[in-house]
Amino acid sequence: MLICGLLAGGVILFLALVIIGFTTMVSYRNRVVEAEKNIDQTVSQVEVVLQRRFDLIPNLVETVKGYADHESEVFREVARLRGQWSQSDSPEERQRISVELDPKLNEILVVAEQYPNLKANRNFRMLQVQLEGTENRIAVERRRMNLAIREYNILIEKFPGNVVAALFDYEPRVDYFEAVPESRNAPEVDF
Repeated sequence: MLICGLLAGGVILFLALVIIGFTTMVSYRNRVVEAEKNIDQTVSQVEVVLQRRFDLIPNLVETVKGYADHESEVFREVARLRGQWSQSDSPEERQRISVELDPKLNEILVVAEQYPNLKANRNFRMLQVQLEGTENRIAVERRRMNLAIREYNILIEKFPGNVVAALFDYEPRVDYFEAVPESRNAPEVDF
């Protein structure tokens, strides 16, 4: 009778461990799925604010262009990058283009500084404020995207998440937003 009791207790303990293990695995799998969806959402949000920036750029360029015809190279470059943006299908390519565009937008704002009448223009000021707000939103959303990727990677690399990741073939994400090396230097604007 003692052996039957020990055997029954062992079976119950084994079943309890299986149930706990299964519940833990399901819970972690759901957390990984949620973290992955969070990354997708943050990447999408970066796309939204980058699109807002690209929608504002033509208005800003046209307003400045009337005051600064001789700085047309900057405007052509912005138009070229904007064209690449609209033809791009991948978020990674759009992020690369947006990083390349950052110094060009700074050049446009420097050009505007050279024209007091333009700085006083109400449309220009309104566009400039909108663009500055959009740039802040882009920075916030890029940061959120990087944090979401970091949280996902931590989740699948720590125990027991690493076991779940191995079982369901989840890989660490490496698509952090990174600025191109050239963006570390201030753009030079030569008049």
